[in-house]
Formats: sequence, C-alpha cells, structure tokens
Amino acid sequence: MAVAPRRVGAEGSATRAAMLGAAEALMRDEGYGAVSTRRVATRAGLKPSLVHYYFPTTDDLLIALFRRGADQSDEMLEAALSADDPLRALWDFFADTSRTALTLEFMALANHRKTIRSFMVEHSEQMRARQVELLSRLFGKAGTGLDGCPPAGLSLVLAGIGRALIMEGGLGVTAGHAEARAFVEQWLVRLAAERELQD
Repeated sequence: MAVAPRRVGAEGSATRAAMLGAAEALMRDEGYGAVSTRRVATRAGLKPSLVHYYFPTTDDLLIALFRRGADQSDEMLEAALSADDPLRALWDFFADTSRTALTLEFMALANHRKTIRSFMVEHSEQMRARQVELLSRLFGKAGTGLDGCPPAGLSLVLAGIGRALIMEGGLGVTAGHAEARAFVEQWLVRLAAERELQD
C-alpha cells in the first residue's frame, strides 16, 4: 500500500509567515542554534505540531527562511541594477548592513549544514550572473571595466569589499574601513567617467 505524501502548509499563509518571522528573530537575536521547532512555535504563539505541518524538518524551516531572505535580496538587487546610476546602487547593495546579523548566522550555518550551503551557493551564482550581465552591458562590447577588469571580476571585487565591511563591522572591527570605502568611491567615479567616454 502506497504511503500518501505528507501535506505541507500553503506558502502564502499568514501562519507560515509568522513562523518564518519567529525563526528570523531567533536567529538574529540568539543565533542559528536557537532555531528549533519548539522555540519557533513558542515565539510565534503556536503549537509545535503546526510548525511541523509547514516545515517537516528544521532544515526545511531554515531553507525557507534563507529563500525568503534571498527573495528580498533579489528585489534589492533588481532595484539597484535598474537605478539611474547602477554601479553606485550596486555598491550600496553590497555594503548594506540591514541584514548583517542574519548574513553572519547563515554563513556559520552553511559550515555545518550542506543543504543550506548548496542553496546559498546556487543563489550567489545566480546573483553574480545577473550582475555580470548588467556590467557587460554598461561597458559595451569590450566587456571590461576600469583598468581592464572584466565584469565578473568587478562584481567580485565590489561584493568582496562590501562583504568584508559588513562582516567585520558586525564584529566591531573598523580598521581600514573608511579607507576602503574612500577607495571604492574614487573607483566608482573613475568607472562612471570611463562609461561616459564609451557613450
């Protein structure tokens, strides 16, 4: 006799959103180790069995939480890429500190949960491809930015500096941050000038 597939609650439900909100608050305030079915249920004012109905495993819950954050990041990225000055908007996106705590927790979690890591890698590769596509258009057929830096490299440099500022800033480390920001600002001015010459 075939076993019926386990039902999972609707993705658009308010109950599911409340659970994800509770999980995010726990992760942000106490770390990913605090995210358990029981703790999420308590924080959301629900029964643990209801959490299991929507998220059969803790990994299912964490993946859904990551996907929600990824969707928000995608919206921010698309807004940056369609801005009047997409290079500056892209830099602002990379240096945004609004999700620092969650970013640090997901990076730590990825070291211990292969499933989470694979989702993070997939999403990062997709975002990088979208950035490269835009940067290739900005710099024309040559496809190179400042000093011959190709779009993929430029995307990585901006993301890497932004990520370092966010992660170190989250720990309270600030040495060299002002200088790095000033360097990127000068670089963006030069990139904008180079684009104008190409137009």
